[in-house]
Amino acid sequence: MHPTADRDALRALAGEGNERALDRLADLADDRDDVDELRELLDEGSEHAGRLLTRRAVAAGDLLELQRLSDAGSDDAGDELDRLLGGSAHGRSGK
Repeated sequence: MHPTADRDALRALAGEGNERALDRLADLADDRDDVDELRELLDEGSEHAGRLLTRRAVAAGDLLELQRLSDAGSDDAGDELDRLLGGSAHGRSGK
């Protein structure tokens, strides 16, 4: 199947509530480094897109992006942000 046709079919399935199609769209966007599409998919409720964006933000050390992702509903981003901030706070206080 042609990649565009594949994405179109996946988009149609995702529009009908198929979460596996939504996850596959997120994987394809991640493979293309299409962060904008990943953000759109997160806005549409894709937890997988949130995980992929969180992974990218953690790798980049981007605390502001983790906060934005957490605010957008990504529990993983909130957990990572807490972990990173907690680690920094503990390191400074000598705990």
